[in-house]
Amino acid sequence: MTKLTKKRKEALSKVDREKIYSLEEASALVKEITYTKFDASVDLDVKLGVDPRQANQMVRGVTTLPHGTGKDVKVLVLCTPDKEEEAREAGADHVGLDDYIEKISGGWVDVDVIITMPSVMAKIGKLGRILGPRNLMPNPKSGTVTMEVGKAVKEVKAGKIDFKVDKTGIIHSSIAKVSFTPDKIAENAKEFIQTLHRLKPSAAKGTYFQSVTMSSTMSPGIRVDIHSVPGL
Repeated sequence: MTKLTKKRKEALSKVDREKIYSLEEASALVKEITYTKFDASVDLDVKLGVDPRQANQMVRGVTTLPHGTGKDVKVLVLCTPDKEEEAREAGADHVGLDDYIEKISGGWVDVDVIITMPSVMAKIGKLGRILGPRNLMPNPKSGTVTMEVGKAVKEVKAGKIDFKVDKTGIIHSSIAKVSFTPDKIAENAKEFIQTLHRLKPSAAKGTYFQSVTMSSTMSPGIRVDIHSVPGL
């Protein structure tokens, strides 16, 4: 059995496992129970009352967090030469096409988001076995397959994230950094949860939000009261 460190014990002592905290309380508490030496991510795990095996109950979408993710998102744009300058001016970290397709085929995936154009998707399709498991495959529904590559790059850099329910009905997403103020953490979390609420499938029956848990890298989870989120 792994021995608990002093800091881990202290963090656990601050979280009441029987209590369901308001969003504001959780956003303040997650800062108190984080002891990493780096600026840890703040994550939300949302268990939804859906059956992802049914196409009419799939929950997938995008949202732009009002305060960004706090993460320096590395963006690769796979485009034709006429779009390269637009992508670079928008802040893309890597721009190209055939050379990067070859690099990815060799195992290189040192990026967070890949943006491309409809006309080159046929070339990128063969990378599915590499990009798919890493959730890096461009998709029109998430806005990463578009002719407006510059706009897409700016949105991603500004805090646009995409998400998808997994096979167990859970959506996991990083929504902030511990260095954010509690208000900013709460506002980002609220935007994310409200987006999920708007995407509720009409075929979903029973309780939609079954549980919401906030945590940071290596911290205990904090149960969040969904009724404390405005607009639900």
